[in-house]
Amino acid sequence: MKTKISACILSIVSCQYLIAQDTIPGDSINQLPEIIISYQASRLTPFSFQNLNGRELKQKSTGQEPSFLLAETPSVTAYSDAGSTQGYSYFRIRGMDQTRVNMNFDGVPLNEPEDQGAYFSNYPDIFNSLSRLQIQRGVGTSKNGVASYAGSLQLFSPNLADSSYARIGTGYGSYNSLRVYGEYNSGIINRKAVYARVSRIYSDGYKYNSSNNSESVFVSGGLYCDKSTWKINLMAGHQKNRLAWLGVADSLIARDRKTNVNENERDEFMQVMGQLQNSWRLTKHATLQSTIYHTFLDGNNDFNLNSFLGLPSTDEMYNYAFRSDFTGLFSNFTLTTNNLSWTTGIHGNIYSRRHRGSEVTLGNLYQNRGFKNELSAYTKASYTINQLNIFADVQYRYTDFDYSGNARFDKIKWLFLNPKTGITYNAAKGTVLYYSVGRTGREPTRTDMAGGNDDLLVDSTNGKALLFITHPEYVVDHELGIRYQSIKWNLNFNLYYMDFENEIVLNGKFGPNGLALTNNVERSFRSGAELSLAWQVTKHVRMINNSAFNFSRIREQSQDFQPILTPRIIINQEIEFCLHKLLLALNAKYQHRSYMDFANQAQVGSYVLLNARAHYNLQRFQLGLYLNNLTNENYYNNGYVEADGTRKYFVQAPINFYASLNYSF
Repeated sequence: MKTKISACILSIVSCQYLIAQDTIPGDSINQLPEIIISYQASRLTPFSFQNLNGRELKQKSTGQEPSFLLAETPSVTAYSDAGSTQGYSYFRIRGMDQTRVNMNFDGVPLNEPEDQGAYFSNYPDIFNSLSRLQIQRGVGTSKNGVASYAGSLQLFSPNLADSSYARIGTGYGSYNSLRVYGEYNSGIINRKAVYARVSRIYSDGYKYNSSNNSESVFVSGGLYCDKSTWKINLMAGHQKNRLAWLGVADSLIARDRKTNVNENERDEFMQVMGQLQNSWRLTKHATLQSTIYHTFLDGNNDFNLNSFLGLPSTDEMYNYAFRSDFTGLFSNFTLTTNNLSWTTGIHGNIYSRRHRGSEVTLGNLYQNRGFKNELSAYTKASYTINQLNIFADVQYRYTDFDYSGNARFDKIKWLFLNPKTGITYNAAKGTVLYYSVGRTGREPTRTDMAGGNDDLLVDSTNGKALLFITHPEYVVDHELGIRYQSIKWNLNFNLYYMDFENEIVLNGKFGPNGLALTNNVERSFRSGAELSLAWQVTKHVRMINNSAFNFSRIREQSQDFQPILTPRIIINQEIEFCLHKLLLALNAKYQHRSYMDFANQAQVGSYVLLNARAHYNLQRFQLGLYLNNLTNENYYNNGYVEADGTRKYFVQAPINFYASLNYSF
């Protein structure tokens, strides 16, 4: 696998070198724009969103899993398998897991179409190469790929038009956490630009036998002409983990908090994504932006059945191997005038994934393949009348799933029409009020349909595949909010109400290969308030607050209960002190308790975390120190209940540190 990555890196780097050396004839360039992707929200878009710029991301990023940075924004919770900040980690928006979050990179879908998940661990240190990101909560604007159900996360590649720079960095912290990286941006020279980054990350993990060993590369090149811009991106990652995905019984945690009940399980994955972008300025007011992309995934993970069942381990060890190819293209046409902005686009992709199961002594047990294709089109427009902006967005989305294996399968097709509309009012200087309502549908994952089986079961009555959940779920999302910005204040406050139909929710059970199972529920809703506030108190002091309140209910069989892993209150309060070349920051996080079973009896307790960081610029050197969990809080932020009533938790790390050193030239 390393050979494949090296070959990809060498070929792309060579390509970028040739581009940089070549001379492309053309007229003088009046403007050198970056390619603009048309899915992000802006100040007048009537949806809940938050932007994080590249400078802020680089300052806080230490190579940790992105989930922990996202958890500093409203309504986002996160946890890690290993208890530390590297290796597998996961996040939820408004209590919904990341298979319900649309994630894309410059508009290219990152979610695997079958299971609808996106795993940052396959692209280590990815946040180190972003120019910015945007989180949209709720249905948001139309996107490519899986449904923006709980929300969306849009990542944007480096801005090649930035000034030239080179940077190397290293860091070391608790649990032998190590990061080394190098980064280079040429800036635009003779119409061309190139960017490259390589990273290596290692950590033992907090729990026993939960290490992460990974590397990644990102290469980008651009060609700038008078009326068009070309850009190519290649992102590749390779990682090896020792696994810790099982919760640990409270009785074992009481004896040793670092206990890992996953015995001798490992995985290894390689993922490579390439994309070619073009932006063509047709006229002064019209632009056509197009992208083709391909993603390749190859890897496998062990499964110790005895560990899963709580029995003593033997030589028995299962392995699940996956290999997938994901190819697509999209194109967007944008027209802007004084009062009107109109964008329409199409997107299509094809996907296949091979599944293979084996056991160390028995050899291959099965092999099957899943196929999923998608075609979508959307159009959206915003029109300004005096102080009022009217927004409308509608998407048509078709997707199907087919299966080739030991069971006969009839292809399943889903059709969705996803309308959204809203209004924005410029109430006063710096103040915007908005309201929107949108509806979207989402198809079940392969795991939902298969009941957690990697090889579909056969119905003995007809020989067809035995399916569990095939009907889609729907949500109608209402968002009402205010945005205010001045020299000292930046305020975003919104209220939301999400009304679900046939919602697919976790039921607290696990399938035969350890995957979490789901049920449809009759009716459910999620509602709440979200606040993002930055206040420049003085020239040197800034306060940032990101908080959320959630009230949600599920109705099933005439009973009402609260959805699992959905805390009612989340508060992130940070204070920054900046003086010349020194920055000091202190962050306090409060997360209210949440239930981890449908009976609403077992809980993940409330907790308070206190983290601190310091940065100092010394000429070309940048020094950083990060101290986490300063009060040494013993806490969990995820868990579940076994069928026999055993409560199992995911322990997170006690007080820990990380120190970094970067050199720019």
